[in-house]
Amino acid sequence: MARDVLSFARVLGGDLVGTSVGPGTSVDSVLPAESFTVLAHPNFASLVVASPAELRALLDPADPRSTIIRSAVIIAADASAATLSLVTDAGATAILCPGTSAAVLVPTLAGLLADDRAAEDRLVTIGTKVLTQVARRGGVNAVIAELAHRIDGWAVLLDSQGHAITSAGAGALHVQDATAVALRRPVRVRHPGLQVHPVGSNEDLTAYLVVASHEGSMSRSRDLASQAAALLDLILRTHDHATTERLGREVMVSSLLTGNVVDNVSLLRRWGVHENSLTAFVLSSRSKSVDLERLVARWFDELGCIHVMSTVNGRVLAFIRDDRVEQIAAQVESYADDVQVPLRCGFGSSAGIDALARSASEARQAHDVAVTDSRAVARYRALPTVRYVLDRLDDDSRTNIADALDALRNGAGLHGELTQTLRVYLAEHGSWGVTATQLGIHRQTLNSRIQRIETLTGLSMSDPDDRTAAWLAIRALEH
Repeated sequence: MARDVLSFARVLGGDLVGTSVGPGTSVDSVLPAESFTVLAHPNFASLVVASPAELRALLDPADPRSTIIRSAVIIAADASAATLSLVTDAGATAILCPGTSAAVLVPTLAGLLADDRAAEDRLVTIGTKVLTQVARRGGVNAVIAELAHRIDGWAVLLDSQGHAITSAGAGALHVQDATAVALRRPVRVRHPGLQVHPVGSNEDLTAYLVVASHEGSMSRSRDLASQAAALLDLILRTHDHATTERLGREVMVSSLLTGNVVDNVSLLRRWGVHENSLTAFVLSSRSKSVDLERLVARWFDELGCIHVMSTVNGRVLAFIRDDRVEQIAAQVESYADDVQVPLRCGFGSSAGIDALARSASEARQAHDVAVTDSRAVARYRALPTVRYVLDRLDDDSRTNIADALDALRNGAGLHGELTQTLRVYLAEHGSWGVTATQLGIHRQTLNSRIQRIETLTGLSMSDPDDRTAAWLAIRALEH
């Protein structure tokens, strides 16, 4: 770890006086007073070794260095009352080391810094090896997570258009700042210590890696992030699919949904898929800024799966190996936490190569439920809890169930504000804050509406049976 001002004071056995430079500031250079003219780096401390006479000269207001010396740390082999008073009155910071020869201070301090830099280099080398290992095992997400851990900070990966790909640490809270810095937008950035590392060359830019470190060693975080950017460039190159390949995938998926089993098996074998069954899923996003096809392609690459997918009307229809379904579901659910953009995904059931159209149809139905219920993931096999019941009731029975909400109709005899409020309230599991936000109303307004709904319908939202009855009635209305 890089040494700070206080640790140098302890090593030298000196007294740290003054507050113009914080004791936790990392040190990056040491030089004799005669060579001091400018600060080496504004975010680090420079140690300036001075004799008593040189110290007085540095702090003399007539000396042009008297202003900038306040941003450095003076090392002096003197701790007399006069020297202490001089440093304090000048508003400077010094480490006073009585009994130490000024002649040996510069080489001693330079040796300590050299040891620190060697240690930093070793940590960067080790960190690079670990990043390479996790890249092989976990792909992009693993590299970003490990980098954030190694620099004791956060990281955000943006595509070349500034759209978030993934993040780690507290990166999800700083996506807007990261985008502003990466794209050089004229927006006030809340975090002044951001570093931007292009992923790829200027002529062939793949993404932007934006990091912020809480530790003192900015050089180490910069070196590690640079290495990570090179790794990410290699990984992301696998996602740069040509238009010809995209068209090929669309034709393949269309053929799978309309062809016969012999043709499907042959087509998938030629594409590199040898499974006897697959599971379909449909993915959409509430934000047009998300490149869904590229996102799914990256997930498939990380899982070692063939790209059997196509995009229609902004939705991705894809087929995945049955044993990879839960991993894709986990990616969808975690995406909102990583980049704060919710996705909606519906999974069909596993189907043989001759029944992929059925799995795709089921995935579309599950996706519609995910959108309606504001869920990240919906599985067709879990839908029968409501739909199975309603589908098997006759029209009169469904009407009777829906009649439970007749009292909520407006003056025109239509279901309106109160019914929609109840639907969102139940879909959000009774969360007052989320429901109020979804409806764009104040919590007190929501409370008044729920009380009115309970009064009109005779149903209590605190009773599980009543909530179930209300939800069945809403679904019967939609049916």
